[in-house]
Amino acid sequence: MTVPTPSTVSSAPQGRLRTWFAIDERDAVIRVAQTATGKLLMGVAAVMAAATLFPWWESVWVVSAAMAAARLPNLRAPILWTATWVAAFLEMSLSQNHILTDIGVVIQQENGANWSATLLASTSLLIVMFGSWIALCVTRQNPQSFLARRPLVTLLLVEVVLCGLSTASVTHGLMRVVLWSLLVVLTPYVWFLPFAIMDQRSRQPSPPLLQMALLRPFWSPAYLPFGKGAAFLHKFLSKTPRDLSITQLKAIKLLVWSNLLFGMKTALEWAAEHLLKIPSLQEAIDAFLKGHAHPIASAWLALILEVTTYSLNIALWAALFIGIARLAGYRLPRGSWRPLQSRTLMDYFNRFHYYFKELLVDLFFMPTFFTVFRRHPRLRMFFATFMAAGVGNAIWHFFYEIRLVATLGLANALETFTSYAFYCVVLATGIGLSQVRANRGIRPPSTPFGRAYSFLFVWSFVVGLHVFGDESRKHTLSERGRFLASLFGVF
Repeated sequence: MTVPTPSTVSSAPQGRLRTWFAIDERDAVIRVAQTATGKLLMGVAAVMAAATLFPWWESVWVVSAAMAAARLPNLRAPILWTATWVAAFLEMSLSQNHILTDIGVVIQQENGANWSATLLASTSLLIVMFGSWIALCVTRQNPQSFLARRPLVTLLLVEVVLCGLSTASVTHGLMRVVLWSLLVVLTPYVWFLPFAIMDQRSRQPSPPLLQMALLRPFWSPAYLPFGKGAAFLHKFLSKTPRDLSITQLKAIKLLVWSNLLFGMKTALEWAAEHLLKIPSLQEAIDAFLKGHAHPIASAWLALILEVTTYSLNIALWAALFIGIARLAGYRLPRGSWRPLQSRTLMDYFNRFHYYFKELLVDLFFMPTFFTVFRRHPRLRMFFATFMAAGVGNAIWHFFYEIRLVATLGLANALETFTSYAFYCVVLATGIGLSQVRANRGIRPPSTPFGRAYSFLFVWSFVVGLHVFGDESRKHTLSERGRFLASLFGVF
């Protein structure tokens, strides 16, 4: 799979706005950034920028931890470890989140009014922390074990067992709630721990303390690794005071950019609702199914608006997470890199959500590519790409919404997932064919007309397919298909 990395080094300033914003390219600013005053100013600016999207306490905590880790490289591992796990435990007690909500649903189902979701979540997190440490130690001692060789498969099997036990008819009361709590708390770490385990098998593995510090690190409290383990992060670590200052100035720029994207998204949603009166995609589908369809133009605008706001949401959170990581000294690639410049579906896949693509490449594409169809290179490339963009994509999103198993049951949860599964199949097929074409040397045309055609092809595919992949579970595959057909006047 072709894996271009988004550029992390700014080009020469172009235009007045670009020149004004290029603070990381001015020697005077870089020198100030190396002083105590400059670092204080950057810290304050970073907290203010992060607080738009994080709670204030979390903004202060993550920015302070990142700046401290960059300032004290000899204490980097313990600082990162403390910041990551303190933030994880505080999340379970200081703010309502979907994990506590998911546990609360099962508590209510089992009539456990006196049971504490916070206590159950915190205890489960403690078990996950110690279990992860044991997994790293086992890998070091026995690098040929099944866990060491197939970490993702092992973790997914654990998830399946926990899911099966928590939904079994013989499991009731507190035992079911405990099993469910462990399942939902473990789920995010399933996508971080394999990178740490794989690093332990390398010739020069990072210390377990650092690996533990980077399990769902404090700068990205999500299900997706923004910086996939210590080995990857080490490649982007700033080595000199000047490099560190440049990296932190880039962080400030990226945090400001996340706020600009948030403002654009908010303004667009407000204008669509109050000025243009454009319905949401879900409202448009509902109206169509009830026999009161919006005009085709309004329905198309609803779909395009949905894709636009979704893209802005991906970009702004990626900018925020990578900005904080850069404050810690890691000059990581951008999370979303000019997706409008995509000229092929493969190029779009690389640009739109870089770290999701990286996860799928490392955990699904590479194991498949080195295992099957070795005598058939094109089929091998297509199948490995399909396993990543299709199967891996579907598995990640199903476990991301594992809560549906508790509220709907396993069978119904799988049924609601058919639309997204269809989305993954079509997307993976398109990306796989695009990858095969690229390997055959077929390149998109570079003429103005060719560029316009490539843009229209890629984004027509993305917008049309989004009808099936908006990640809601409200409408069936058939209903979405009929709605898409109605956009072309079929119904």
